[in-house]
Amino acid sequence: MPFSDTINILNQTLDISRDFYTVENEYFMSGDLSGYDPQTGAGKLQWRRHCYFPDWAFTKIGYKFKKMDGKELPQEDYEIDPRFDFNLSFVTPRTIRLRFTSAKFLQKKEPSLILDGKVPADNSWKISAKKNQIEYKSSGATIRLNEKPWSLQVCDANGKVLTQTNTMDSNKGLHLKTLPFLFMRRISDYSRSFTASFSLAYDEKIFGCGESFTRLNKRGQKIPLYMTDVQSAATNEMYKPVPFFMSSRGYGMFVHTTTPCTFDFGHGYDGASNLFIGDDYLDLFIFIGSPKEILYEYTNLTGRSPVPPLWSFGLWMSRLSYKSQDEVLKVADKFYEHKIPCDVLHIDAGWFDHGWRCDYKFSKKQFPDPENMMAELKKKGIRTSLWQLPYFTPANPIFKEVFEKNLYVRDGKGNVPTDDIILDFSNPATQEWYRKKIAALFDQGASVIKADFGECAPLNGIYSSGKNGFFEHNIYPLRYTSILSKITTDKAGYSLIWARSAWAGSQRYPVHWAGDPEVTDYSMAATLRAGLSLGLSGFSFWSHDTGGFSGEPQEELYRRWLFFGMLTSHSRCHGFPPREPWLFSEKFLHDFRAMTVLKYSLMPYIYTQAKLSSEAGLPMLRAMFLEYPQDPACWFIEDQYLFGSDLLVAPIFEKDAISRKVYLPPGIWTDYQTTEKYNGSQWLDLKSRKLPGILLVREDAAIPHIKVEQSTAFMDWDKIEWHVYAEKNTHRRNEVLFTPLQNKLIKVGLQKTGEEWRQIK
Repeated sequence: MPFSDTINILNQTLDISRDFYTVENEYFMSGDLSGYDPQTGAGKLQWRRHCYFPDWAFTKIGYKFKKMDGKELPQEDYEIDPRFDFNLSFVTPRTIRLRFTSAKFLQKKEPSLILDGKVPADNSWKISAKKNQIEYKSSGATIRLNEKPWSLQVCDANGKVLTQTNTMDSNKGLHLKTLPFLFMRRISDYSRSFTASFSLAYDEKIFGCGESFTRLNKRGQKIPLYMTDVQSAATNEMYKPVPFFMSSRGYGMFVHTTTPCTFDFGHGYDGASNLFIGDDYLDLFIFIGSPKEILYEYTNLTGRSPVPPLWSFGLWMSRLSYKSQDEVLKVADKFYEHKIPCDVLHIDAGWFDHGWRCDYKFSKKQFPDPENMMAELKKKGIRTSLWQLPYFTPANPIFKEVFEKNLYVRDGKGNVPTDDIILDFSNPATQEWYRKKIAALFDQGASVIKADFGECAPLNGIYSSGKNGFFEHNIYPLRYTSILSKITTDKAGYSLIWARSAWAGSQRYPVHWAGDPEVTDYSMAATLRAGLSLGLSGFSFWSHDTGGFSGEPQEELYRRWLFFGMLTSHSRCHGFPPREPWLFSEKFLHDFRAMTVLKYSLMPYIYTQAKLSSEAGLPMLRAMFLEYPQDPACWFIEDQYLFGSDLLVAPIFEKDAISRKVYLPPGIWTDYQTTEKYNGSQWLDLKSRKLPGILLVREDAAIPHIKVEQSTAFMDWDKIEWHVYAEKNTHRRNEVLFTPLQNKLIKVGLQKTGEEWRQIK
């Protein structure tokens, strides 16, 4: 519940847009561009000082902006309408960068934690000048820059305007329609923040902004990009906000910042997007192209997700929490007893002497020999995942250690700003301390560490970086997970964590899961929307708590959710009370086994799609329009998805339902269970079969399968079985395959003999 709309509460969502409607603040509108060099893209942009004033028209009182004089003394020392640096640069033929400052003297920018290396430069853009306008053209886009007054048009390669900046000229009328492109100066502390204002077309749709549980199309929404501990799937708050979005018109935008943002996509005024940015420096990247091209460009800047190890794609079993070595080993035995494949057992907050008091040490009473326990599990093909968090309660002995070593986030006096002490990962000493704690767990036999929490870095905190929480809160999980990922890579040789919080760039450190959904049909549907939204924000891999996290598990819902959960890149069952399948009915146990077996049989397809997704910056769970952008219907669908490029998944979200309406894109689609074929470009009412959902295969797809074993560790990758969904008169074809044997994509030939397809060397 957004209590912070009325009062300020620690770690409630911060909506930065409210400051832009405060009458007392000052507003500087973009004006004329002077001294601009078309070759370097550098010039000086004038900002015209305004204030709000009330306006009465036909008995309605509204507000307009009014030009104002300066208030500073001595007046000759201050510019009323200052000119600050502006820069336009070209990154690729499809990516441009706009940089704006709001002061003459700003600290030099530090190396970015968000960007994956140095931003490239592209020299292929051609320049042509007309009166008052400069046009830049590449093979992928056209940019038109007007100087007096400054404005910008973003166009496709053919010159069609996709979006353009809103200026004061956009507000002709009796009252203010939308904020123009401006920066605001607060009267409270003289801090400055930008809003980047762009046009929205009448039929435009917007996607992205991170792991958002709200409607997939963000048009009409106001999205606060300030992470918080959501504890729900029925809210507009986020664990993983990302200041990036894409439009159905063929462009996307990324705000390179760590500060709180609020993106308003036609919420306040239907014809405009207003990107409210807390920073006093605006660094804006704009991408032009198809949805896939935009994701490729964005992840080219912020990095792509490396492929996690094969075993991570198997089943993760967990609860809140296993509390003893004996209990963990018995659960492993139960999976063998019931012939259910499993690759990871996760021990949540129950492996310490006192639950939740993370001290990085196994309880000697409950876990007398953790090294042997984890070794025994590994022999069974089961890896061990361990929970931890970066906060420590006053009763935790770690609290004193962190305090005495000055490893914590401070308040203005150097004290602890909250009851819990919070690790300051901007401090190199904290990083080294943390590295030793985590490395010791890998030495004992752990295979992966859960990076829980990370959303509550205090806004009032002072960090070793020299910044306060306004600049550090959103980037805290990026610091947290990047360090943990590096430790994992150094100790285990692969990139894998299990994280909840994220910001732009966090996709470089997979895997992330969707937090704590309720046990409801609504939360199941909202969780799917969140996964699709995160995938449209640059994350290739994702998971969620199958069946819901909080509340008594409902067998019927759990069964339907399994269909969705197992057809996700990473599959975990977790929550309280326990979720192990043998605790439910025999029928549920059978269905759980069937769904798990399905996923394991598809492991060659899943692993290959993981590699292809990683290389292209694509998600494994794909919104329909990502594969079919030319099909208008696909832009409106948020309750079905493509798992990789070839499998269409339609979960069932209603209790006791055995069918649902499914949209089939163009082409022929084959029911995976019955082999029945359907023509595409239509809605059909399809029934679920043995599996509690609908699974369809794209025309001409070749789906590799493998014999199911108790764990991925025991699979024979020399024996791949291909199911080809092609015309009967097709007898030879080439495919690509990614296996743990070669650890790279390989080309394979397939030949049809009778009705069977075989892989040929």
